[in-house]
Amino acid sequence: MGYTAILTALTPMKTIVLLFVAFILTSLFSALYFLLKDKGQSERMVKALTVRVALSVVLFALLMLGFYSGLITNKL
Repeated sequence: MGYTAILTALTPMKTIVLLFVAFILTSLFSALYFLLKDKGQSERMVKALTVRVALSVVLFALLMLGFYSGLITNKL
């Protein structure tokens, strides 16, 4: 599978989902970093986890909206 085949296989919805997953993982690992660095003494970890939860809820809502509107079929 070549590079152009990978690019053409990425639909806009797949790209959005992959970006959200990347942001969610980034927020999760930043929370881990803040936990280890601050030793639980600051609120940076809580804020990073709050961002992660908010992104997850928005991603779930977008997936449900996309499925309901027909943008997402049985395969993503």
